Amino acid sequence: MSDKEVNPAEVEQEQEHDTNYQPPPQKTIEEIMAADAEDESLRKYKEALLGEAQAEKIIFDASDTRKVIVKKLALLVADRDPMELDLTGDLSKLKKNVFVIKEGIQYKLRIDFIVQREIVHGLKYVQKTYRMGVPVDKMVQMVGSYPPKKEIQSYTTPFEEAPSGMMARGTYSVASLFTDDDKNEHLKWDWSFEIKKDWQ
Repeated sequence: MSDKEVNPAEVEQEQEHDTNYQPPPQKTIEEIMAADAEDESLRKYKEALLGEAQAEKIIFDASDTRKVIVKKLALLVADRDPMELDLTGDLSKLKKNVFVIKEGIQYKLRIDFIVQREIVHGLKYVQKTYRMGVPVDKMVQMVGSYPPKKEIQSYTTPFEEAPSGMMARGTYSVASLFTDDDKNEHLKWDWSFEIKKDWQ
């Protein structure tokens, strides 16, 4: 396999669409609550949606100035324990922790994250997969907008199917990017997986 370094920023650039989509302007929690204040049902809906975030400034980690703290990536396969990557430590070591995936299986990815201080709009998970330095797959998942909470929030992708057959077996490198409508890079990291005929 090539040692070519994958730049996750490329993933963001390459997934740009030809549409004229413009993300809505960001608003603070106070601005959202003040809008349409005369509409009782809408006010109650926003209170239910924002919960404790409207009453206080939610700060999970005061030493971390980010609005989004990405904690973990988990690979989920039926009848098996999740395979997890801790995204809070030294990200350069993640490529050495290679996931082994049985060919042809159905799997999902789950991303655990913390939102603090303000609402984050249009979170997006972008993943580009390489084999021997050549791009072979790209995934763009719209994660959504989230209010700040003291608890970990998560997003799980729809099912994906691992390639199968002798030609599909081998090691793949992945460039992952957690971004948003305003192109803030909340986290980018590289990791690897290996497709085998069986789990062992």
